[in-house]
Amino acid sequence: RTGADEMNHKSIVDGVKLSGASVKVFRHNDVRHLEYLLRKSIVEGQSRTGRPWRKILIVVEGIYSMEGEMVRLSEIVRLKKKYGAYLYLDEAHSIGALGATGRGVCEQQGVSPRDVDVMMGTFTKSFGSCGGYIAGSAALVDYVRAASPASYHATAMSPPAARQIVASLTVISGRDGSDRGGEKLARLRQNANYFRAELMRRGFHVLGDMDSPVVPIMCYYAAKIPALSRMCLERNLAVVLVGFPATALCLSRMRICISASHTREELENAVEIIDEIGDRCMIKYVGERKAARLATDEVGGNRDTRLVSSKSI
Repeated sequence: RTGADEMNHKSIVDGVKLSGASVKVFRHNDVRHLEYLLRKSIVEGQSRTGRPWRKILIVVEGIYSMEGEMVRLSEIVRLKKKYGAYLYLDEAHSIGALGATGRGVCEQQGVSPRDVDVMMGTFTKSFGSCGGYIAGSAALVDYVRAASPASYHATAMSPPAARQIVASLTVISGRDGSDRGGEKLARLRQNANYFRAELMRRGFHVLGDMDSPVVPIMCYYAAKIPALSRMCLERNLAVVLVGFPATALCLSRMRICISASHTREELENAVEIIDEIGDRCMIKYVGERKAARLATDEVGGNRDTRLVSSKSI
């Protein structure tokens, strides 16, 4: 049986369906609901026979791509150990971006990678290459190599792409003998936190957690997407607008991914442009007093959880 977060990426949703496993979806980052489903699965067993499930797998993401929110990993690991489940962690957006040395959400939240049974990540974001990886026990990796069509039907990664990944890992880890990796990670956190706090201060409903480089700005109405995109493009600002079916019908949003290479001047300019367009398109949904309080709480680490996820609306 698989227990999957309701905000998992579509690729995870399709993968779980294709696996043939029985699926139970728990509310986004809701550890209590997950525990309820785990207990119910153990007590009731399989629906037709009542036999115990051979394995129960929890599937989550490090940073949810449309929410900008980190998984509550330490609490989920505690549940996994308590009920003898397995844990699959998708680190597509968190590896190379979170943690003091870029090792992802495990390092960010002080969780040992050994407590995660399957760790998946991509080399296309933080590493600027192509492909991805599956990390786990030697038995798991050998099985994936031998039994996965995506492995034995795929062509080998090209030498330039592999070299790009190795070079990126060398810089991020500091093995090149410089501080470039640490400086980039620190700059990424500063950029993301500044950008998020400024937008919140100006009255936008911004999702996600501090230190997350994924910054979703809610615009809600799909009819606003063309105008927002066109106005940003006219001002030489490239943004990604996301609507149905990637989101719920009335939960459209502007998703911005922050980079360490963004300068403070570029971010300030982007904030001013989005601020102007936000007034014209009327997508500032938070009052001035509440916006100032939320921005202050955000920087101080006292987040109002009612505005963390679009599912809370």
